[in-house]
Amino acid sequence: MKRIPDDVIRRLPRYLRMLDDMHERGETRVSSGQLSRQLGLPPSQLRQDLSWFNGPEQQAFTYDIDELRSALGKILGTYDEFSAILIGPGKIGSALLEHFNFIVDGYKVLGAFDASPDRIGTEIAGVKVYDIGELGDFVRDNKVDIAILTVPRGPAQALTDTLVESGIQAIWNFTNQELDVGDSGILVENVHFSDSLLALNYYLSQKKAKE
Repeated sequence: MKRIPDDVIRRLPRYLRMLDDMHERGETRVSSGQLSRQLGLPPSQLRQDLSWFNGPEQQAFTYDIDELRSALGKILGTYDEFSAILIGPGKIGSALLEHFNFIVDGYKVLGAFDASPDRIGTEIAGVKVYDIGELGDFVRDNKVDIAILTVPRGPAQALTDTLVESGIQAIWNFTNQELDVGDSGILVENVHFSDSLLALNYYLSQKKAKE
């Protein structure tokens, strides 16, 4: 399959979430116009995005919801079970473990890691908390695919260095710090909450300026 552009990949999870909601409501078919309106995108953009892969057959730009969900799930890897760990089960980390459905998105969380003696040996949403000192050996022994990093900025790079040396494949980074993984080829997905807020600031300022 040809390589799908990054900007298209960024939109596919939105399509999948919307289709999941429709599936839960018992809907079976959706038009490109209906789906694009709910997502705030031009119908032509949605059709162009879906044309990048061999999706389900369409009739007059209407799609079978379950078939389209399946096609998107395969593209996004939700049927592949990847292994994950979480480092730093504080407020953000604990909230992710308790409320984020990793299994649906194709991940099995094998453990969490913390330096606090009060947390080590406990469980959060069924996930055992291990001593941070065991991190490198655990990643190597279990061939962990992804590390979810929810620690403060201070120890972020040192922990990243340990992950790189241990053979991690990807990092989901919530530290608000750019991580240096050298030429390891490790994938890093940065989550900067302030970026979204600053973008909202801009649009709000523009709106107020027009009033």
